[in-house]
Amino acid sequence: MGTHLSPLDAAFLELEEADESAHMHIGWAMIFDPLPSGEPPSLERLREQTRQRLEAVPRFRRRLSSPRVGRLSLPTWVPDPDFDVGELFRRATLPAPGGEEELMDWLGDFFSHRLDRSRPLWETTLLEGLEGGRWALVTKAHHCLIDGISGAEVAAVLLDAEPEPGEGATTLAEIVAPAEEEGSEEGALSRLRGAVGGGIDTAVHPRKALAVLSQGRALVETLVRDELLPAPHTSLNGPIGATRRLASVEVPLEEVKRAKRELGGTVNDVVLTATAGGLRRLFAERGESVDSIRAMVPVSLRSAGESLALGNKVSSLFVDLLVAEPDPVLRFHKISAEAQKLKTGNAAAGADAIVRLAGLAPPLVQSVVARLSFTPRLFNITITNVPASPVTLYALGAPLRRVVPLVPIFSGHAVGVAVVSYDGTMSFGLNADRDSVPDLEAMRAGIEETLAALTHVSA
Repeated sequence: MGTHLSPLDAAFLELEEADESAHMHIGWAMIFDPLPSGEPPSLERLREQTRQRLEAVPRFRRRLSSPRVGRLSLPTWVPDPDFDVGELFRRATLPAPGGEEELMDWLGDFFSHRLDRSRPLWETTLLEGLEGGRWALVTKAHHCLIDGISGAEVAAVLLDAEPEPGEGATTLAEIVAPAEEEGSEEGALSRLRGAVGGGIDTAVHPRKALAVLSQGRALVETLVRDELLPAPHTSLNGPIGATRRLASVEVPLEEVKRAKRELGGTVNDVVLTATAGGLRRLFAERGESVDSIRAMVPVSLRSAGESLALGNKVSSLFVDLLVAEPDPVLRFHKISAEAQKLKTGNAAAGADAIVRLAGLAPPLVQSVVARLSFTPRLFNITITNVPASPVTLYALGAPLRRVVPLVPIFSGHAVGVAVVSYDGTMSFGLNADRDSVPDLEAMRAGIEETLAALTHVSA
């Protein structure tokens, strides 16, 4: 028996169906030092290692039973009888000289292409030719398969906690296995009762299906209207194309932590303030007057025992970021106060209620919920911050030195920001529509400037 997608997972399929420019995969590039031997990485060895370790992560060896969400049914994850790691694990070479510009151009093109829904919804490329003999493992996985938290952990399936693991040592992949098993049967049945029960009922009563659809649309629209004021309109919210442009910023994590201790907020407040600084610089260079923008900030609903379970278990906070404030420190304090108020209040009730509606409604309502939950009317930009390993990880004995994360951009949203903290470094990954954001460098520079200002205060 296959495991049904949850309504939230299915919503990401619906978002792709609604707009051909929307690619609902998350992703990451893991960049490694040269191998100890000095030889190029072995594609066949990586494929074989991945093949063995995916035994502990069954979802990655499955495909959708149907490429689309049905009117009265959700797809299930079913075993792929033709599963072949070789087809999902490829090799590419970065154009010379293999520097930052070439890397970002290659990543932009890689993440501009959708995953094939007739196969398992992930793929990895071994990317060679980086400066200094470095190489990368670049992965994209559909958002219906994993969210940011589970994605960071599942990425570790390809990695080791030490350069040369001893025989019989527990692999990171084996740590993932209990969470997969935990959510496979009972969790699936629970989701089935909540998500598809209405669908089974309305299949018998077609008129009731229309009534539920009408009521669902009305409820969602009421929540959007009453719980959240419309987000301001900016040049970053309009039609987008299918191609992407990427940029990255890195800062020592200890500097960020020192800044938040000195200023009295959180690490995430630093992330939001830096992003607001990047947007301020971008809008200024465009000659655009913007007082504030609203960020959708995903919040994990996972318990400690669910951190590795696949699928999506998130809600959202909608945080207004004061872009017009020129002083980074004052901007930090205002954003920190806004975020704290949201965490302790009921400002996210509308978003939570929409998610709950998705869990109770039949699949017929999913397209309505999906489109209204991610409209530019609700927010201007997505900013997600995910912690990864605090210590160095390895692949084939080579240390992982850098991670470039990616969050998808939704229809009507030209920029998304993903942040990951790994081994003492915080990395910002900026994902933008290539055509409407040719000036992404301005945003990258503004983030760097803000981080320098905040960390200088604490020095």
